[in-house]
Amino acid sequence: KPEFVPTLNGSGLAVGRTLVAVIENYQNEDGSITVPEALRPYMGGLEVIA
Repeated sequence: KPEFVPTLNGSGLAVGRTLVAVIENYQNEDGSITVPEALRPYMGGLEVIA
């Protein structure tokens, strides 16, 4: 059965670069950020960061 491998301090990906990519791709004209649908469950259902 496949299982998730534990990681330490985000060693599975470059957390900073991933966050910057989300911000660059989902930033609105007014500077707010639309939270991608796939991340909303992890953000408590938040849709927009003002």
